[in-house]
Amino acid sequence: MKKIFQSIGSDLSSSIVVFLVALPLCLGIALGSNAPMFAGIIGGIVGGIVIGSLSGSHLSVSGPAAGLTVIVAAGIARLPTFEAFLLAVLLAGVFQIILGFVKAGVIGDYIPSSVITGMLAAIGLILILKQIPHFLGYNVDYEGDEAFEQKDHGNTFSGIIRSLRNSAPLAIIIGTLSLLIQLLWEKVLTKKWNVFKFIPAPLVVVLSAVGINLYFMQQQHPWALQNGHLVNVPVSGSVKEFVTFFTSPDFSFIGTPAVWTTALTIAIVASLETLLNIEAADELDVYNRVTPTNRELKAQGVGNVISGLIGGLPLTSVIVRTSANINSGAKTKMSAILHGVMLLLSAAFLSKWLNLIPLSALAAVLIYTGFKLAKPPIFMKFYRKGFDQFAPFVITIVAILFTDLLSGILIGIAAGLFFVLRSNFRTSVLVVHDENKYLVRLRKDVSFLNKPILKSKLEQVPSNSSVLIDAVRADFIDKDIIEVINDFLHHAHLKNIRVEIKKSTHKPVHQLIEPEPKDAAINAAAVPAQAPIPALHH
Repeated sequence: MKKIFQSIGSDLSSSIVVFLVALPLCLGIALGSNAPMFAGIIGGIVGGIVIGSLSGSHLSVSGPAAGLTVIVAAGIARLPTFEAFLLAVLLAGVFQIILGFVKAGVIGDYIPSSVITGMLAAIGLILILKQIPHFLGYNVDYEGDEAFEQKDHGNTFSGIIRSLRNSAPLAIIIGTLSLLIQLLWEKVLTKKWNVFKFIPAPLVVVLSAVGINLYFMQQQHPWALQNGHLVNVPVSGSVKEFVTFFTSPDFSFIGTPAVWTTALTIAIVASLETLLNIEAADELDVYNRVTPTNRELKAQGVGNVISGLIGGLPLTSVIVRTSANINSGAKTKMSAILHGVMLLLSAAFLSKWLNLIPLSALAAVLIYTGFKLAKPPIFMKFYRKGFDQFAPFVITIVAILFTDLLSGILIGIAAGLFFVLRSNFRTSVLVVHDENKYLVRLRKDVSFLNKPILKSKLEQVPSNSSVLIDAVRADFIDKDIIEVINDFLHHAHLKNIRVEIKKSTHKPVHQLIEPEPKDAAINAAAVPAQAPIPALHH
């Protein structure tokens, strides 16, 4: 509790930024999912207050996610009523709680760091590319859309081209000014005067944008931004009307198979996306704190149960809000909780004022966040790490840009696994020789994937040679490899090849490299008693 109050200044400032980022995303994702608009706000509130309180993550921010948009839209279309879909959300939360108890969170530990960093860079590029149309005042596609293919049969790049032809002059002015304010705030003002560190630049951006547009509206200028260019929060005239925005699941559909399949799909995809985002959040954390993943699954499960109970969308940890939270200087989970409280209070009491915010100003905030995630030095850093690290990093970025977040991540993981196997394949078996003396060194994990190259190298050993098979540095040797070595021992004497096997006495697995019992006599002749082969330099 003491740490929370010590960091309250930074966390409060960050929560305002996250609130401003989350508000249009909650509404946009609800719109893209064909769900009631307020369902997105409910999801943001629950993600901030409930999951933020229960999570073991200090910096992750949860809410409705673009990665679930297609699944949610399909579920709503498939089920008889929206209340039946809410039941599926509730059941998905129950499934996630079970996954937490069976310790399924360990899955996140197997994701390569190159893929995680690639995901962050890809999200940064997506934020920039997807927000350019909103920055220019072309708001046809919903906020929060991350997929390359869009509902209007266009794509990310065709959307940018169309926005250039249908831009709004005042939106461009407000967006440009908003970027300049953020640059001035970070590069100049906060470095000269500490007081500016406690005033979030996005808040200044929003207030300035609202003031400029209100001036143009009062002047009845044709450039003034109207409804299509502004935030659109459902407005309630009274507390009673506000309460009607909340709804409950219909438990009469509990026996409907489609409800259960939808729930299971949401649980699996939401859990996987959460684990990926948690890994990314820990990667960005300057304090190198580690989130307990099983606890996170339980927290997400409880959040989805409550969100389903009161009419909200399904939730995951969301990397866009999380990265905005971290880049704004958040230090504890209080930032996520406060942003949820702000969503609740603003939806209840400030909806009319929120609807004055130009979307181009919020687009500028997201573009600036995206640039921080995809800075050129990040690409140079991975380039210097070598091809085996750089390739999965780039493949992940390209895959996410041209598909969607989840599909791209799965492609990135496959690429990372390929390069891990490739690296292990190339380094597990080392063969060097000096005239007729050969050293075959087995290192790390020698699997069946190394069988062809080992077999080929041993077959190439010429007659009248000496071979030292050094297995001391191997941690694991597959039985297929042992078979190849035993086969070589079996016929080495036919080419007058002398063989010595060097094994570690501390690794019992190496004792398996022995001739089969029926070949004992043959191999005894193949390895005559003699002085060890001299050490070879390589």
